[in-house]
Amino acid sequence: MKNFALIVLFIISMVSSAQTADKSLPYYELPEYSENFTAGTVAARQVEALGFRYYWATNNLVEKDLAYKSDKDARSVDETIEHILNLSYVIVNSTLKKPNEKTDFSQLDFEAKRKQTLINLKIAADILKQSDDISQFKIILGEREVPFWNAINGPIADAIWHCGQIASFRRITGNPINPNVNHFMGTVKE
Repeated sequence: MKNFALIVLFIISMVSSAQTADKSLPYYELPEYSENFTAGTVAARQVEALGFRYYWATNNLVEKDLAYKSDKDARSVDETIEHILNLSYVIVNSTLKKPNEKTDFSQLDFEAKRKQTLINLKIAADILKQSDDISQFKIILGEREVPFWNAINGPIADAIWHCGQIASFRRITGNPINPNVNHFMGTVKE
């Protein structure tokens, strides 16, 4: 009987978790993939995959999750989310051909940081999908321009890495990602 009650409680928990996902934000699910393989569509899919992983790594985080640090010298989850927001600006600014500026996002609450990150990634992916030549999208750091290659191994890969950290940390705090999320297919079972 005890096991049955635990199973029912688990199912209710998962259903309520799925119901609180905001489908109006980008990357609740991955968009359909392009029929054509180009540098732009492949780079866009990398950004979309990042968006999907970020969406679900950060969905339904609570104060306990945001405050978590693996040790006293590490970033908290909230600080990691702010770092990913900064990385999303490096990504989108390269596609908008805009220089990067130091910005302080510490005054934004978690939901505002999360939403802006997802919007930035969507804008970048949409621009990349339409491009035949992604070499034009350089990271502009003051007077220095860095090729798009560095966006792939830099901010895109770094942000994916940090999404994994958030996913692990939220497991530690007792708030794992919705088990109905299929990262391989980019879908969610309802």
